[in-house]
Formats: sequence, structure tokens, C-alpha cells
Amino acid sequence: MNLLLCVGTFDPVYGGPSVSVSRLGVELARDGVTVGLWAPDGSAITSTLVKKEERLLPLAGNLKQVVRSFQPDIVHDNGIWLPHNHSLARLAAQRNLPRIVSIHGMLEPWALAHKRVKKKLAWLAYQKRDLNRAAALHATADSEAAAIANLGLLPRVVVLPNGVDIPAAATSHTRAPNQPRTALFLSRIHPKKGLDRLIDAWNTVRPRGWRLRIVGPGASGYCDEVARRIARAGLERQVFLEGPLYGAAKTRAFTSADAFLLPSHSENFGIVVAEALAHGVPVLTTTATPWQALESEHCGWWVPPTSEAIARGLAEVVAASDETRKAMGMRGRALVKRQFAWRAIAKNMRASYESIVEQSRVMGSI
Repeated sequence: MNLLLCVGTFDPVYGGPSVSVSRLGVELARDGVTVGLWAPDGSAITSTLVKKEERLLPLAGNLKQVVRSFQPDIVHDNGIWLPHNHSLARLAAQRNLPRIVSIHGMLEPWALAHKRVKKKLAWLAYQKRDLNRAAALHATADSEAAAIANLGLLPRVVVLPNGVDIPAAATSHTRAPNQPRTALFLSRIHPKKGLDRLIDAWNTVRPRGWRLRIVGPGASGYCDEVARRIARAGLERQVFLEGPLYGAAKTRAFTSADAFLLPSHSENFGIVVAEALAHGVPVLTTTATPWQALESEHCGWWVPPTSEAIARGLAEVVAASDETRKAMGMRGRALVKRQFAWRAIAKNMRASYESIVEQSRVMGSI
């Protein structure tokens, strides 16, 4: 099978799909699929995320050139709204190429409300038609599948979570007697992530002997806004706004954390939650994410997306003993091993591709 796997960028600074799509490509190539990787900015060629695999082919050029030379059996696009998503939808329709689209949370209510007028016009002009032409849509959780269903789209929805790499060992760190415990936020610095509520909650609780690291890339304007909010609350000695971390530095951030916080307004999956759990770090996130397993598996806190609820959850995080948090983290690590290891995710995704290709062949022969 030749699979064309497309995403807006493979630049790791953007996190999310830029990381998960490349990782999926690597695992599918190891499973015997010939995978072509393409992004409109050419980053498939230059990205350090793209590992060398015999069947993994970073591609350059425009979409018509790529499709003509690579001859895919199926196209997997990631994301919507952007010009290259629309171009790929038209090209696939013209060539009768089966196409699956990963929505990546872009049809969640919060996402649709963000830049609402512009998206409404795009939906009416082309986006709804492009999605209805797809052979299938991909959601990473049942909650995202429900949001897609509410829009009345025609294609079937494949529900498969993102995968995550499992570290060889869980978090284990020693702390000097006078060293504070660490709560970690590691994601994009973006209004969607709920940092306003997190800072308000931290200001309410003001946990003694704790610090909050806010780590990640973001637009300078919004980063400045977050910094001003920290300063207005007088939290400069407890809350630290840092830049993005990658590779070993990112791993050290997880391994030095006592708790992970993701107070998002909306998440279709929240891969950083899985990453934190994989490192054995308990997580506090909101019910706007599909992580109710934090409660059912007793590995974290799943609270409403309000400043007050986040503050209550934060108070429980800091009141728990080190032993309790460590035990929660170990249960979370076991959960990730069971449900989110990349090898199993890639095999399930391959099975979906094969089903879609076979269905397309049957329909084409009628």
C-alpha cells in the first residue's frame, strides 16, 4: 500500500499533529506501508522528527507533482480550513483517490467559535463539501466523534486515539530539602489552553513550596499577555513562563515534575496528557478534554473548565502526599502502555486504510 500522509507542517515548534503525524508515519513504515510525507512548507524534507526508514519517503513539490510521482492508494490529510486541505480534497476527488481526514479538534465547539465568521463562510463555501467527499473522517475520541456527528456530515467516522512513546522508566527524581515541588504546563501558549484560568487558580491557592513552569511555544503577543497576568497577580516568584523544549530537555521537564496541568478550553485528545502519564506524572486537566480515564483509573483529576474548579483540583494536587501522587502516576503509566502504544495504534490505523481502499475498489467496480 502507498499512503500519502499530509499535514500543515512537520516543524516541531507547532507540536500536536506535526509530532503525531510524523510518528504515525514512522510506525506505519515499520509495519510495511510505503508512506509518503508531505507538508506545504516543505518541512517533510527538513524536519528532525522524520526518522530514516526504508519505506518512509519525505516528499517535496506541489500536490499535483507529488500525487503524480508517488501514486498513492489512499490519502490521509490532517486538519481542515487551510488552502492545501482544500486543494488536496479537490485533487483526490478528481483522481478518485480515497481520502481520510483527521479533524484534530477543529470542529469542536470552542474551535468553531474562534474566528467564527471566517469559519462560517469557509464552511459554506467549500469546507462542508470537502469533508463530505472524504471516504472517512478520523476522530481521536468519542467526544470528538460526537461533535462531528452533530454537524450532520456524511462519511463514517473512525475513532482511534493518538499514540505516545513510552519511556523506558517512569519519572524518578530526588529533591533537595529546600527545593520546591514542580507543577508543569507543557503545550502551546495559546488562548485555547486555558492559561488565564490556570493563573487565576494558582493565585487563589498560592501553594506553598510549589512552583509552576509554563513551557511551550507561542505568539509573542499572547506570551506577553500571559506574562502581564502573572505580574498583575504578583506571582513572579512562583510562576515561570519559559520557551519551548524539545528532545532531552523536554524529557527532563517531565521527569522533574510532580504534577502536570492542562487547563484547556477544548482538546480533541491532548497528547501531552498521555506523554505526562507515560512518564509517571499525575495529571490535572479539564472536562473539555476526553480524559475521564484520569478519574476511572485514579491517575489524576478531571475538573470542569472554570477557574474555581481548577483551583479546587489544584488544592487537591498539592495536598496529596508525594507517595499518593507517585502511585497515581504509576497507574497512569500503566494505562498509557495498555491503550496508547504507537505500534498498536499504527496497526489499527492500517486496518482502517485497508478497509477504505477495499471499499473504494468495490464502489469503483459497480
